[in-house]
Amino acid sequence: MIDLRRLHVLRAVSHYGTVTAAARALHFTPSAASQQIRQLARDLGVDLLEPQGRGVRLTPAAESLLTHADAIQARWDQAELDLRADHTEPAGPLRVSGYPAAICLLLAPMAARLRKRYPRLTVAIQELGVPESFDQLFEGEIDLAVVEATPHNPPMSDARYDQRPLLDDPFDLVVPADHPLAAHDRVDLAAAAHEDWIAPVPDSPCRTHVMSACGASGFAPNVVHQAVDWNVTAHLVAHGLGVALIPRLTHLTPDLPITRIPCEGNPHRKFLTCTRTGAQERPAIAAALTELRNLSL
Repeated sequence: MIDLRRLHVLRAVSHYGTVTAAARALHFTPSAASQQIRQLARDLGVDLLEPQGRGVRLTPAAESLLTHADAIQARWDQAELDLRADHTEPAGPLRVSGYPAAICLLLAPMAARLRKRYPRLTVAIQELGVPESFDQLFEGEIDLAVVEATPHNPPMSDARYDQRPLLDDPFDLVVPADHPLAAHDRVDLAAAAHEDWIAPVPDSPCRTHVMSACGASGFAPNVVHQAVDWNVTAHLVAHGLGVALIPRLTHLTPDLPITRIPCEGNPHRKFLTCTRTGAQERPAIAAALTELRNLSL
């Protein structure tokens, strides 16, 4: 018989990469997490961890077990939902997360609409980055996340999550209002190949989008300044310190002397909704997903 609590510890080791990180996420000590996995190994009669340098790695038997573990967890979650569902209107807590643009444009208006429509439903919003959103979904700390698609996200085929496209957010070239390109209705990024650029910091998800868009136009941008916040980027552009690609849905400080120009090739970022597999059938999550789709139209 497989103990689902011990199986969850093994899943956490696979998710976080080390026993120590998994233990921290699950609020265990490393020794307690290791003991849970050793007991699971004894229950199954196979080795689940093996030494690798100063750490450990999953054995082939553990990898094989994990191909079934995510499906087992999803079925268990669904069983709990079925038992608790009263098949009436959405009610109870709904915990959602997103990054700033998603909260401002989507999650805040979604929560306001749901509050009016379903008085028994309580929505709690938390600002989280993309990796943290996936971690908290995995841990069951949140129910729904709106995330940006990045190369570092779990693959769409990951059985633990249900990830679905929500909307595309195009990037505009942003230049000072008196820049020669400001008179254009649409621009090929190659026209800005010799400009100084303001780009997101290297660990920002949008850094990849900016560099890829420039690369697709045949050049590597001369990045002179880097920023985390899009409004910081816009102020740098307004002072004539360079040009930038900024997502169209980003709300910038009004009255800045800048011009936003649509780009040929339509470079864009994608917003995704993400839940644990099977959870989208919960009334509260289903209602939230419906509102998000309506808002994104």
